[in-house]
Amino acid sequence: MKKLILSLCAVLSLQLAFAQTADEIINKHIIAIGGAENWKKINSMVMDASIKAQGAEIKVTRTQIHNKAMRMDIAVAGMNGYQILTQTAGWGYMPFAGQTKAEPMTADDVKTSQDELSLLDEFVTYKEMGKKAEYLGKDDLDGTECLKVKLTDKDGQETTFWIDPATFYTIKQVQKVKANGKEVESVSTYSNYKKIDEGIVYPFSIGGDNGDIEITKLTINSTIDESLFKPSN
Repeated sequence: MKKLILSLCAVLSLQLAFAQTADEIINKHIIAIGGAENWKKINSMVMDASIKAQGAEIKVTRTQIHNKAMRMDIAVAGMNGYQILTQTAGWGYMPFAGQTKAEPMTADDVKTSQDELSLLDEFVTYKEMGKKAEYLGKDDLDGTECLKVKLTDKDGQETTFWIDPATFYTIKQVQKVKANGKEVESVSTYSNYKKIDEGIVYPFSIGGDNGDIEITKLTINSTIDESLFKPSN
């Protein structure tokens, strides 16, 4: 019986140590990217960027109101398309993919994409969103021994982050998402972090499944016309 109690205590102590480690890593990360107070002052964002994919350069403008609506305008090969997401609906119009009119997103895709409406770093809001944080230990990423932290939301959706212990910036993220009824992994990498006037630190180079993104301009808290978040054709 004594051995069993000691064994249970050891397991509990290990679990508590992991929880404390996750909290410590997250707190240091939030401080490194400018602090929660500065992030929570962000109400809107307009991002101009260029994506290099399959030898082509794509111009993108992402316009977003925090937790309310997002629109991504895409210009490629002389054609202009867009994606729109709101709290209740979403549409996509991609003429370069053969679409002739805006097509609605499925209800499931709208539901599982709601996290994209947040402008805040996920670690700033994870507790109030009911997400669970778990420290997964260390992992080598291109020669950097990173700290791995996983967030799991109330629906069981998992996102794993690789955090550089020298800067406490996120340098890789893998998210398990559902698309067209199937679970797939979405991988993003982050670099070229810059501190902007609003006091937050933001990655201006983002690698993704569909190409590498270079942010050319970031505008915070400008007034945005909400008619942008309605399909126009």
